[in-house]
Amino acid sequence: MTNLPAVGGLVSRSASPPPNMTTMGCALFATRWLQAPLYFGLVAAQGVYVYKFFNELWHLIHHVISGHADETHVMLAVLKLVDVVMIANLLIMVIVGGYETFVSRIGLQGHRDQPEWLSHVNSNVLKVKLATAIVGISSVHLLQMFVDVHHTPRHDLLWGTVIHMAFIASAAILAYMSGPMAAHESRSRTAKEGVPTAVIPAQRDGDAADRGPETAESAGDGAEERIEAAGFPARKVLEMFDEGHLRAPEPQVITRLGKVDFVTRKANVVLLGGPGTGKTHLAVALGVRACQAGHQVLFATAAEWGARLADAKAAGRLREELARLDAYPVLVVDEVGYVPFDSEVAHLLFQLVSHRYERASLIVTGNRPLSRWDEVFGDSAMASATVDRLAHHAEIITLDADSYRTRRLERSVPAF
Repeated sequence: MTNLPAVGGLVSRSASPPPNMTTMGCALFATRWLQAPLYFGLVAAQGVYVYKFFNELWHLIHHVISGHADETHVMLAVLKLVDVVMIANLLIMVIVGGYETFVSRIGLQGHRDQPEWLSHVNSNVLKVKLATAIVGISSVHLLQMFVDVHHTPRHDLLWGTVIHMAFIASAAILAYMSGPMAAHESRSRTAKEGVPTAVIPAQRDGDAADRGPETAESAGDGAEERIEAAGFPARKVLEMFDEGHLRAPEPQVITRLGKVDFVTRKANVVLLGGPGTGKTHLAVALGVRACQAGHQVLFATAAEWGARLADAKAAGRLREELARLDAYPVLVVDEVGYVPFDSEVAHLLFQLVSHRYERASLIVTGNRPLSRWDEVFGDSAMASATVDRLAHHAEIITLDADSYRTRRLERSVPAF
């Protein structure tokens, strides 16, 4: 088993190559670093375009102040500025996306300024984005020609239009080809990964009759697929949650949680209470709401999360597993406290909470107050550190009610 020391709440592991990687293969793979100077060269080129932008801007301001610039001159100058900015945007896309794809991970996951396209960029996507950026730049050049049509030869207009149409056609072909290629990559990745590490039971505390009615919001737009992929033990919805038996909290608290705005705030929800108070029902229902709101969710019990992370650690890929879970804005950790954790599982769950701190949301259910989690973790320092990160940005809800199982039993016993 690879030793994975904890550093600052994150996991580090040796950078040694996999045992099945030959020396020749390792050397060839290391040659990707030869491309690093090329990207630094592009950074220098971007600096040149920054200088060119301000130089053009100064000339424009000077001509306007001196009164030597008419409307056409101003428009052409502004188009030049737009052209420079678009080429600079193209450069940063090649620099960041290309380096991330072909050289080394930059590690921007969770950064508030992470580009939207960087999270799913690959060589195929990068080519399409570059092609569309080139089409945009070509459009600006062609517009410059038509704005200054009186000083542009017809021959240049003709060939400028032909070249622009060629760029459009090539971008359309690349975009069309990217669909089948992306589907093929997805199928290959799925085949390689196989089944998930943790096996989530299809049903745990109910049957098909317990499932609430499907809402119109969940139909279509991928909501059903997200709900199926989440691994919920049963379909539960907030509309089926019996708020009448609760002594606490107030019903409006549950209603507010149902807006699932805690996901966008990257906050947590901690549901505490005795057995049968509806913690799992509420956690699943909030997870379903999150799926319907367009978020990916993954459900498992605390024991299953511990087993999943332990398997990843044994395979030497705990860090990658934690990063892979970043794709899920919401993780549900059910049944904390029913069974005490051994030291390894306690440490792994701390790693999970610490990794997602201020990065993504957790919905956690437990049968003990947070002040008694040292009984679960077996280590007061570990429990304190976990609770500190979990509760910092969290809605902590204590469900005070009699067990619904006990109430059902009392209703089923005839009175004498």
